[in-house]
Amino acid sequence: MADNEILQMHDLKPAPGAKKDRIRVGRGEGSKGKTAGRGAKGQTKRTHVRPGFEGGQLPLYMRLPKLRGFKSPFKTEYQVINIAKLAEFFPEGGELTVADLVAKGAVRDGYPVKVLGDGETTVKYTLKGVKASASAKAKIEAAGGSISED
Repeated sequence: MADNEILQMHDLKPAPGAKKDRIRVGRGEGSKGKTAGRGAKGQTKRTHVRPGFEGGQLPLYMRLPKLRGFKSPFKTEYQVINIAKLAEFFPEGGELTVADLVAKGAVRDGYPVKVLGDGETTVKYTLKGVKASASAKAKIEAAGGSISED
């Protein structure tokens, strides 16, 4: 190719020595040489040893303890909010829904909400669409409020 010619796609070829044939291991003497890339005598030369096999020693997967327990895929995970936080976010009280709590950033969207009884309140809360612990329900009802789950 002369100096003034433009390099074309069909002129490209790999560098010398860049392309070598793959060694076909375990295919006999004719393919590459005496032991065919498998080394000297032993189990791995004659046949395959499965992954994790430790030569008869107690294998790692049997030495480790078993995984115990069970996680239910149907468990309902609640977003929790305490009465103290409720009083912090809504000091004036009033009627509250899950959407109001999400809008203020008190809980995340997409999960059911449960009110817990940590803290005190004197303000009247009417909570709709939330669950409540027994202590939270008692404190909210003592302040004149109510809780409904629907």
